Amino acid sequence: MGMEFLIANILVLILTVVASLVAVLLRDLLAAAVAMAAMSLLLSLEFFILQAPDVAIAEAGVGACLSTAIVIIAIKGTKRTEDE
Repeated sequence: MGMEFLIANILVLILTVVASLVAVLLRDLLAAAVAMAAMSLLLSLEFFILQAPDVAIAEAGVGACLSTAIVIIAIKGTKRTEDE
């Protein structure tokens, strides 16, 4: 379990950072919200890998679902794309 665990851990962490950067750099706010949800799901997977399933479930429920829904509802009241 040693080497596979380390590889999975590093891969999930790298993907989490990439998803975070994508969420920050996107000009389309809806796409950025989806990237934020992906980052939150990857973070939830990281918590599960670290053997904290209760924290993983809370992160998936609140971070990925609820926060994304709130951000999408907020985007609905504004323009979808960010102006220069």
